[in-house]
Amino acid sequence: MVRDTQIARFPSLPLDSGVTLANVDVAYETYGELNAQRNNAILIGHAFSGDAHAAGHGKDDGAPGWWDSMIGPGKAFDTDRYFVFCTNVLGGCRGSTGPGSINPETDRPYGMSFPVVTIGDMVRLQKKLVDHLGIERLLAVAGGSMGAMQALEWAVSYPDSLACAIPIAGTARHSAQQIAFNEVGRQAIMADPDWNQGNYYGKTRPARGMSVARMVGHITYMSDESMREKFGRRLRDQDQFEVESYLRYRGSQFVDRFDANSYLYITKAMDYFDLTSGRGTLARAFEQVKSRFLVISFTSDWLYPSYQSVEVVRALRSRNCDVAYCELPSNYGHDAFLVEVGEQTELVRGFLASTHRGRK
Repeated sequence: MVRDTQIARFPSLPLDSGVTLANVDVAYETYGELNAQRNNAILIGHAFSGDAHAAGHGKDDGAPGWWDSMIGPGKAFDTDRYFVFCTNVLGGCRGSTGPGSINPETDRPYGMSFPVVTIGDMVRLQKKLVDHLGIERLLAVAGGSMGAMQALEWAVSYPDSLACAIPIAGTARHSAQQIAFNEVGRQAIMADPDWNQGNYYGKTRPARGMSVARMVGHITYMSDESMREKFGRRLRDQDQFEVESYLRYRGSQFVDRFDANSYLYITKAMDYFDLTSGRGTLARAFEQVKSRFLVISFTSDWLYPSYQSVEVVRALRSRNCDVAYCELPSNYGHDAFLVEVGEQTELVRGFLASTHRGRK
């Protein structure tokens, strides 16, 4: 299944900051077919470093999608039954408008003149695409990590536009620790002289800062047990541990595919995300929701620990919402939502099937 990323352009997009962006692109990929009733569409939200290429093999490099194990014929998000699509978020660097895009007013890359964006802005752009595709109501919005934030934002901001939400390994708001890790990454990038206040396009990229930022991120994605099993204290050579070699490889790999300014903007959007903002409590945030929920967390995830998912579940239940919750055992840490396919598949498959039957 070879996939080709598509681009939809919209003349403008109002942002939470009060700024209106002009000529806004959103990159997306689709899998499966939209049925005649247009009631089988599922939107997948990607995590921080993801993109629209969620499944299949890329047209250019043949690389599998980042959630290929979950999306496809017979898989959790069964493309024989559902029309599944994924977008690159606003502020990204893989086809959607972001700081590396050309500012139509200056004919130069936005850089740090790009306006602040929020998870709400990302979802607002997704809603424009959903309308563009002629879909009145989504069957589901699902995703892990930052994708879970998008699923929750959809349920709160567009309660009539989705039948169910599947937030996995996510949260309704970042803790101080989560913000702190993101800030370390941002500071590593901005401390790199090549960052040049964000004006590095066409010049040397801030590769050292980006590499360090990614290394920090990867530590938080794994668990102590998974790192012990994968690396232990094994030496790759006399001067380097296996874990050091792995982190350096991951850091250098990331530099080649991600934009440093997008890193700054997207991590800040995650930090700003707070469903209670302007609403007082999480329970009040869910007052108008109409969708069902399947909330999944993992035992070894210390970046997005299960208590944050439980907080969401309790708030939903206090509003008598239809919510199922499962904490899955795993040694993989936060990365579990990407690699623990078996039990996730069974949960998601059954939940989607029951939701879809209820809509017929």
